[in-house]
Amino acid sequence: MSTTFEPESGTGGPLCHGSVAGKLLAVLLWILAAIVILFAVAAITLLLVATSVPTPISLTLAVAEILLVVALFSFRHSALRTAGVLIAIALIPVLAVWLSQVFATTPPILDDTGEPMPGSIASLEKVQLGDSEQWVSIRGRDTRLPVLLFLAGGPGGSQLATARRNLGKLEDHFVVVNWEQPGSGKSFNAVDRSALTPDDYVEYGHELALYLRERFGQDKIYIVGESWGSALGIMLVQRYPDLFHAFAGTGQMVDFLETDLRAYDFALSWAEERGDAKKVDRLREQGPPPYYGRGLAWKQATYLLDTFAFMNENPAIADNGMNTFGDLASPEYGLIDKVNWVRGPLDTLGHVYPHLWDIDLREQASELEVPVYFLIGRHDVNASPELAEDYFNLLQAPHKELVWFEHSGHTPWTSEADRFVDVVVNTVLANTQGN
Repeated sequence: MSTTFEPESGTGGPLCHGSVAGKLLAVLLWILAAIVILFAVAAITLLLVATSVPTPISLTLAVAEILLVVALFSFRHSALRTAGVLIAIALIPVLAVWLSQVFATTPPILDDTGEPMPGSIASLEKVQLGDSEQWVSIRGRDTRLPVLLFLAGGPGGSQLATARRNLGKLEDHFVVVNWEQPGSGKSFNAVDRSALTPDDYVEYGHELALYLRERFGQDKIYIVGESWGSALGIMLVQRYPDLFHAFAGTGQMVDFLETDLRAYDFALSWAEERGDAKKVDRLREQGPPPYYGRGLAWKQATYLLDTFAFMNENPAIADNGMNTFGDLASPEYGLIDKVNWVRGPLDTLGHVYPHLWDIDLREQASELEVPVYFLIGRHDVNASPELAEDYFNLLQAPHKELVWFEHSGHTPWTSEADRFVDVVVNTVLANTQGN
C-alpha cells in the first residue's frame, strides 16, 4: 500500500490520510524529521560561527539545507520521497562536519600590513609518532628561532587556542610547538586510550623532540609544561637530557596523590565553612583519593571544580585568563575536535591517572641534568606551591630558579601572560641559549 502526504486544508502542513499504520508512519517520519532538522541547524550554525570553513561554502550548505526543509513541508510526498528528502537533509550536516575537520587551521602570523610574515610558520599538522599520527601546531615568526615544546595539562587536555591566545608573544622568540597529546583534542583517537601509561607519553614526547630537532636544525629544544605537562616535562628531560636546553614548569605537579589529597581536604573544609551540607555529604560519601576505574574523572571534579572556583573568587588573582567558549570556537578545532576537546579530560584522565598516584618527583626525579625553572602561582590551590617549593629545594640541577607570580593561581601563563612570556624569554632563554 502506498501512503501519500498531502497538505492539510487551510494550514499548508502535511497530514497523512490512510490506514492506522500509515498515520503511525507519518508520526515517526515527522519525529525523525524534527531530530534531523535540529541536528542540521546546529551543525550549520556552528559551521558558520565556530569553524574555519570558508563562509561561501558554509552559506551554500545553509541555503541548500533551507531549500530541502522548505521542500519537505511544502509539497506532496510519498513516504519514500519524504524519507529521501530527510536523507538529503541529514547528509548536509554530515558534510559540514567533514568540512570542518578538513579546513581546521591555525591562523597565520601577520606582519604590520596584515599579510603573512615572510619566513614565518603557522601550521597545523599530523606527525608520525610511533605507530600513530598525532597533531601539533607549529607557530613562529622565523623558522630559525629556537624551538619550544609546550606540554598541556590533563592528561587529555587540549590547549591549542589557549596557548596561542595567551602566549602568542613567545612566537617572536621561539618556534612554539603545541603537542596534542594522545587522548586529547585532535589526537583523541590517535591511540588506544585504555592502554596509555605515563611511559607512553614520555616515548611519544621523545620521538617528537627528535623530529623537531631534525626538522628545524636544532641540537636541543626547550620545554614549557603546565600542570600534568609539568610532570611529563620533568620525566622527558630526566630520561633524555641531551635533547633539551632547559625545562620550565608551571602549575608544577610533584606528588600526584598528596596533591589531590590536599585539594580534597581543601574542598571539604571550604564546603563546611559555606554550610554546603550537600557538598560535604557528597565528598564524604566518595571518600578521599586515590580513585580507580569508571567515574574517576567525575570524582576528581567533585573537589577540583571547587579549588578552581575558589581561585576564581580570590581577589589576589588578577584573572584566570581562560575562555572556554572562545577556545572551542577557535579555527584549530573541527566539529569532531570540539566534542573530543570535552571528552579528552573525562575519558583519557580516567585511564591514565591511576598510573600517576604513585609518582612523587621528589623521590623519582631529585636530580636533573638540565637547567630547571619553576614559574609558580602564589595562590595555587590545585597544585600546592608548598610541594613545588619543597621539590625545588631538594632538586639537584646545573641551574635552578623559582619565580613567584603574586597574582596567579594554577595558571600563571594565562593570569599573568605578559610577565610569563617575559620570564621565559629574558630569564630562561637568555640564560641558556648557549647550552
